[in-house]
Order: sequence, then C-alpha cells, then structure tokens
Amino acid sequence: MSGKGKGGRGKKGGKATTRSAKAGLQFPVGRIARYLKKGGYSNRVGGGAPVYMAAVLDLPPGVKVMGSSS
Repeated sequence: MSGKGKGGRGKKGGKATTRSAKAGLQFPVGRIARYLKKGGYSNRVGGGAPVYMAAVLDLPPGVKVMGSSS
C-alpha cells in the first residue's frame, strides 16, 4: 500500500455551497457569523454557533422551543 489514493480531497470546482444551504436554512449563516465576530460579544466564535442561531431565527413564530418556560 503506497498511500497515494485520492480519497478526501473534496470538490474541484463549481459553485460554492453556503452554510445556509448545507443546513437547509433561509437565514444567512455567514452574515450572522460576521455580526457575532464584529459585535464584540466574545473573543472567539465557534463554527456551530451561527448555524444554531440561524436555525433558531428561522423557526416559524408559533413553534415552541424545547426548554422554554411558556
């Protein structure tokens, strides 16, 4: 086994897929990440934080979120 396989290299070209499209959301994940970083809320922002926040904002108004007191 020479270890010269081509596995795990990803796509070569084409159109880039946004994080919103990967998560199936309408809210722009990249914009929320930018606002979190530039807003001075924390020194570091994890990769999943803007995706989670966009998913919460993308919920319809009548949906109950788990852990809510009402």
